[in-house]
Amino acid sequence: MLFQWKVSKRKNTINEQSGQAQTVPSGEIDNRLDANIETIRRTTGNSTDVVIRRFMLGKEKNIQAAIIFLSGIVDESMIYQFLLESVVQIDFPSSCLPNEALLYVEQKIAAAGKMRRMKQWNHLFLSLMSGETLLFVDGVSEALSIDTKGGEHRAIEEPSTQLAIRGPREGFTESLGTNIAMIRRRIKNPNLWVEAITIGEVTQTNVSLMYIKGIANDEIVEEVRTRLRRIHIDAILESGYIEQLIEDQTFTTFPTIYHTERPDIVAANLLEGRIAILVEGTPFVLVAPAVFIQFFQAVEDYYARFDIATALRLLRVLIFFLSLIAPALYIALTTFHQEMIPTQLVIAIAAQRESVPFPAFVEALMMEVTFEILREAGVRLPRAIGQAVSIVGALVIGQAAVEAGIVSSTMVIIVSITAIASFATPSFAIAISARLIRFLLMFLATLFGLYGIMIGVIFMTLHLCSLRSFGVPYMSPLAPLIPTNIGDTLFRFPIWALKERPRLINETNMIRQGKQQRPMPPNESKKEGDDH
Repeated sequence: MLFQWKVSKRKNTINEQSGQAQTVPSGEIDNRLDANIETIRRTTGNSTDVVIRRFMLGKEKNIQAAIIFLSGIVDESMIYQFLLESVVQIDFPSSCLPNEALLYVEQKIAAAGKMRRMKQWNHLFLSLMSGETLLFVDGVSEALSIDTKGGEHRAIEEPSTQLAIRGPREGFTESLGTNIAMIRRRIKNPNLWVEAITIGEVTQTNVSLMYIKGIANDEIVEEVRTRLRRIHIDAILESGYIEQLIEDQTFTTFPTIYHTERPDIVAANLLEGRIAILVEGTPFVLVAPAVFIQFFQAVEDYYARFDIATALRLLRVLIFFLSLIAPALYIALTTFHQEMIPTQLVIAIAAQRESVPFPAFVEALMMEVTFEILREAGVRLPRAIGQAVSIVGALVIGQAAVEAGIVSSTMVIIVSITAIASFATPSFAIAISARLIRFLLMFLATLFGLYGIMIGVIFMTLHLCSLRSFGVPYMSPLAPLIPTNIGDTLFRFPIWALKERPRLINETNMIRQGKQQRPMPPNESKKEGDDH
């Protein structure tokens, strides 16, 4: 009976057809000011942050009016100094009727922001909860919604998850308008289109879809738009909700949608034809479609010389495979393939493991789990304490485990190198995928040695080749091979050589730079000009 009561209460609370709570009144507002104020008070439960300010309009002060707003999410200085003061000081004609007064106010308030006339209660409550101020006039069955959004916001700071030695130092904030403005400052083009959509039947979260018209593939844009509109859920509290609801493949550890908190990365992806999804209340912006090699690219790859960027990118790929197979490789070599290890090293490892009572797999599993616990503790604890716990804890536990004969010192070295390698990957999403697959490869190495590792890598490659991100192959431009886009994969060609945008993402506007962009000495450039 208790379960049935909860289910019936749930059905009475949420109207599945309209997507609005049934406690929100439906239909049009009343023309009586007192009735409208009472409706707002009853619907909001007399909440203390709902401010209702009543005053009189007209030269003879014979017209009652009221403004209603939510404290904390509006710019109260704008409301009191510009809006309310301007409305009170308006000199209405003596014969002004209430219906004419609302129109007169709308025309006279030049200092206010965007204004809209509304009749429906659901639209009015959505505006009120979004930070707009409602103006009611007694005798009028309409209200004026005035844009007064404000309140306290986090200042623009350097992003903490994607640090760069060279490049901009500003990152996204939790304010949707601020995030859009930061991208606008980088792409000053009217073809940068922004579409607004509200998702979340209870939270009514503002989501913006951003792309460059003429560069982005219209079919991919329509697919993203369709998937967003298909979402019917109570709450969207972070962009991770949307990421899980619109991705192509759910049962995979690899991310198929890229997320970042750097405006320059979003701008660069928009210029390649991708689509950005911005969500109110989070600094992480989604970028789609995403490909596998994109998660190994750092923002400073394009700000540095191509040879340095190529070397660092190859190092990151090597680091990824090291974090993926290092413990499994140690288990396979020490258990099945001792002949592949130099004789002196085999003797040293055997001497270390003489007092260890566990097989290599159990030894590696204990150390990996211990390091994962320390890593998680370092993230959750306060920053000053977390760093000390993770560093000191690793040193103390590692040394104590070796002295107690539980693990060998070689295993501590292998696990430590693996942990450091996982931190060196630019994207946390791809790094945590390697951390999960690492345990599977360790198990296969215990059963079949190097053959098990090869089987695991082959199946992982097949799985990667089967993935799609909004219809785009996840391993492109490597599989399928696209020679014209190979210059921005494992290698990074010079900027002047990257003439075309990525294919399969954009198939119409491919050229992104003019001819003869390669730098050359003055004499040679003159000869080039004379030849042409």
